[in-house]
Amino acid sequence: MAKSSARKTRVPRGEARERIVRAAVEAFAEKGFEAASTRDIAQRAGTDQGLLTYHFPSKDALWRAAADRVFGIFESLDDRLASLEHADPKERSRGVIREFVRLMAKHPEFFRFMVDCGNRTDARQRWLVDTHIKPRFEYMKEHGVARVAGIEEAAVPHAFYALAGAAALIFAVAPNCRRLTGLDPRKPDAIEAHAEFIANLVVP
Repeated sequence: MAKSSARKTRVPRGEARERIVRAAVEAFAEKGFEAASTRDIAQRAGTDQGLLTYHFPSKDALWRAAADRVFGIFESLDDRLASLEHADPKERSRGVIREFVRLMAKHPEFFRFMVDCGNRTDARQRWLVDTHIKPRFEYMKEHGVARVAGIEEAAVPHAFYALAGAAALIFAVAPNCRRLTGLDPRKPDAIEAHAEFIANLVVP
């Protein structure tokens, strides 16, 4: 019997790495670090375990790459906020919040990823806070919404987590919201309504 001349399409290593990281974000957000397996992630990425291990020798290294990807979404937010630089301080802060809500609607995996990691006291949680979360917190405290809204320094931690939950939870649990209220928060008009509500709630 003649052998088939067809060859399996090989994915370039750089592209394979990107697919693995995207699949890792999805798996860690959906299942959490402990339950997500590298085998499942390789399958989601359409690659094999060997190639995953070539790029990421440990599950922890893969998780950190996924975390970098999750927080990389803020680069696009920072770029958009540049257009608000000369706006009235209160309107600028409302604009920041609106953009943040829209970003959370586009990336509901962010909140799920954060909740899984935030419950821990291990090295991964410490790394995530020191590398990604703390800079955002410090910016909010020194230059951002907290200052414009007149929030006292002692209350900034409350404001930080309240804003994160208020902006993101409705999108992270969209099926729950739809079942409970009949509202599909993923629809464009619902996203804009939520963005406006949160912006005016935090900065009256």
